Amino acid sequence: MKWLVLLGLVAFSECIVKIPLRRVKTMRNTLSGKNMLNNFLKKNAYRLSQISFRGSNLTIHPLRNIYDLLYIGNITIGTPPQEFQVVFDTGSADFWVHSLFCTSPACATRVRFRQHQSSTFRSTQKTFSITYGSGTMRGVVVHDTVRIGDLVSTDQPFGLSVAESGFVGTVYDGILGLNYPNKSLSRAIPIFDKLKNEGAISEPVFAFYLSKDEREGSVVMFGGVDHRYYKGELNWVPLFEEGNWSVYMDRITMKRKVIACSGGCKALIDTGTSLIRGPRKLVNNIQNLIGARPRGSKHYVSCSVVNTLPSIIFTINGINYPVPGRAYILKDSRGHCYTTFKENPLSLSTESWILGEVFLRVYFSVFDRGNDRIGLAQAV
Repeated sequence: MKWLVLLGLVAFSECIVKIPLRRVKTMRNTLSGKNMLNNFLKKNAYRLSQISFRGSNLTIHPLRNIYDLLYIGNITIGTPPQEFQVVFDTGSADFWVHSLFCTSPACATRVRFRQHQSSTFRSTQKTFSITYGSGTMRGVVVHDTVRIGDLVSTDQPFGLSVAESGFVGTVYDGILGLNYPNKSLSRAIPIFDKLKNEGAISEPVFAFYLSKDEREGSVVMFGGVDHRYYKGELNWVPLFEEGNWSVYMDRITMKRKVIACSGGCKALIDTGTSLIRGPRKLVNNIQNLIGARPRGSKHYVSCSVVNTLPSIIFTINGINYPVPGRAYILKDSRGHCYTTFKENPLSLSTESWILGEVFLRVYFSVFDRGNDRIGLAQAV
């Protein structure tokens, strides 16, 4: 489900940008350059406009890069609006924030929703719980007005946490899930689906650009794709399973040698996970191959060799997606270099990987609900 590695946060102000149609690269323009349009039209004729924006604007919402480990965006809840900083998470479908009822240490230092101050608040008797790789939370389902920039969802169901464990020291006020409705443990309609159903989002698409080296400029965009955030063509990958942002991965290679996923495997494309996670044995094999040595909870390499480390190539739907050493190595607070490969904390019967922000900083990602597919392209 989720494995979030979260560090400190500094506040930032919200800025919403509306991108006119003339600034948006359509699917037709993307495909015509390589004479692929006719084949695409045969397979997706009635859905082509889902990506080409029938004259509507594109909403781009800013995210803050926290140490290349976490990307947070501002939203508001209630009337008058109360501001929260949340993780936009493709790995889960539930949306929740801390509440005044939560007395757990994790809630004490974060912003909590004050329901009595909102004139549009509505309570329910529904409760739910979620177990993440990094902790658990219990909450109650409530309703109120939620705003993501200029997108407004009235009477939006979401969760208020009443108890949490394992999240002490985290730096977010909640999680906004962007996975399919069938993944919602609270059984509440996800905000993207509600906005889509009400026509607030003209195209059933959202996309992520995650900046590198702690730079500003990270965004999540709703309603389509702005071509300025990637180069080359978008490669479209069908989903591995219905109702989940996972894809079929052919193999993982290094120096032309298969090092994992030799018989094909599932890979979850997850904006709520900082690292690249997989089975313990295979992750340890990668650590050994790049000369990483364990120290505490991390594996370290000499910073002097980072630029000479081989790229690790993830082959998805026949397309190679190399991740170079400078992308899969990060520095800790002392300036020491560690790898971003980590064991999957859940015990799975089949090989499965999670391609988190390490991968998504290299590749711009488009989540197309209209066609149940993910688009990947080289990020700028």
